[in-house]
Amino acid sequence: MERYDRWFERNRAAYLSELRAVESLMPRFQRGLGVGVGTGRFSAPLGVSVGVDPSGAMIKVARERGVLVVRGVAERLPFGDEKFDLVLMVTVVFLLEDRATAFREAGRVLKPGGSIVVGFIDRDSPIGRRYQGEGEGESEEATEKKHKSGFYSGVRLLAPVEMVALLEEAGFRDLAFVQTLYCEPEDMKAVETPQPGYGRGSFVVIRGDKGR
Repeated sequence: MERYDRWFERNRAAYLSELRAVESLMPRFQRGLGVGVGTGRFSAPLGVSVGVDPSGAMIKVARERGVLVVRGVAERLPFGDEKFDLVLMVTVVFLLEDRATAFREAGRVLKPGGSIVVGFIDRDSPIGRRYQGEGEGESEEATEKKHKSGFYSGVRLLAPVEMVALLEEAGFRDLAFVQTLYCEPEDMKAVETPQPGYGRGSFVVIRGDKGR
């Protein structure tokens, strides 16, 4: 948990670029839910006041940041139907055991017309390939950077087209994308402005809407 939170402190320009990208696709909402809320790094500054996470250590930090967090998992959300008008999931989908079920659960707790906003590292991007250990002949510096990103180790990231398929299967529509992180997070000196689409930036945000 400490290594996860320290990454955002060390790479502040990258963190703020990701935060800006997520914010750019956020709809107006009254009650939002952060799924896999972690330490509240995204939910707290974006005004998402309720969260769910399986980690007691992360829940403690998120609560200190003002998020009302309950323990639970994305595949079995501990909330009734149609309780929220926004579900936020940032850098969590790659950790889920059953992604399809998690997105269906998100749809279940959303009110008609509500939205899901998902932020993730594109598997096919330069950063995604490094985190997945696909840097053939990589330098010692690149290897060190990969090890510093340990919370991505041993997991399978997703490509945007896979995320689209999961969201559409769960019933979300009118999908929209933005992207950011056009260089290594460790090399960033300034906060980037998110750009539409995907395929150039390593961090992608996708928004989908639940039908009315």
